[in-house]
Amino acid sequence: MKYRRPRWLRRAGSWLADHRRAAIETLDRLIRAPLGTLMTVAAIAIALALPATLLTITKNLEHLAGDWRRGAALSLFLSPDMDEAAGERLAAALRTRIDIGRVQVISRKAGLAEFRQYSGLGGALDQLKENPMPVVLAVYPAADLVDGDDVDALVEGLSALPGVDFAQADARWVRRLKAILSLLRDGTLLLGGMLALGVVLVVGNTIRLEIENRRDEIQVMDLVGATGAFIRRPFLYAGAWYGLLGGMLAWATVATAIALLQAPVSHLAALYDTELTLVGLGPPESLTLLGLAAVLGVIGSRIAVGRHLRRLRPV
Repeated sequence: MKYRRPRWLRRAGSWLADHRRAAIETLDRLIRAPLGTLMTVAAIAIALALPATLLTITKNLEHLAGDWRRGAALSLFLSPDMDEAAGERLAAALRTRIDIGRVQVISRKAGLAEFRQYSGLGGALDQLKENPMPVVLAVYPAADLVDGDDVDALVEGLSALPGVDFAQADARWVRRLKAILSLLRDGTLLLGGMLALGVVLVVGNTIRLEIENRRDEIQVMDLVGATGAFIRRPFLYAGAWYGLLGGMLAWATVATAIALLQAPVSHLAALYDTELTLVGLGPPESLTLLGLAAVLGVIGSRIAVGRHLRRLRPV
């Protein structure tokens, strides 16, 4: 006895076959018109690559700011009457605290040498009979205090310790940098939203022109009894292909931009005695870019199909 598949399974197989055939035929049609396809795909890629590149650069800068913050120290300037021995005792007491990672003692001599190196006042310093520099403790907060207001509370507490003249938080400028980067990220997302609308309009206009060029074919399909879904399907796949190809080109553009920026960024980082390796789009970001591009293409195509096919037939 021959096995007969259930009806719903046969219908599902037929539905998948129709979609597979429409997708292949639509892609073949795009390949046979390379110039028009390339122009549309390039316009989509430019619109997607700009915000994607800005977001990637912002992500790298946020990572660098986090590294700087983790390496930033709180400087405790001790009273003039505190010598290196007293500074070592205070540093030993601070190292026992759970909110402090490590403490480095900077002696008067080392502080003067550093000031001489970076201030350019070596001649004036030679005229001094005594070393005016105090003992400084470089206090590095614990890792769990990198974010939030706990660092400010730590600074206030350390500045009130006996023998501490005043405390300076070297990480404040990093916080300002992160605030600027947050603003940049929000602005990039807003720009990306506007450019996404541009992608929808580009795809919609391209599909509209294709509908006009295939007017006679659509009318013939309508006369022979084709359903609205059957007529719409190739145009929706065309929009998806435009979006997906544009997303792939945008991904390649972002990867190229990151590769070209690596050399000047490394040179700039070397001037600040640090290293920075730019990281491009990872697998989650890449899939998001490609998926978003395909969805935008389908949306633009659906708008054009729903509007312009009504002029040719009721769908």
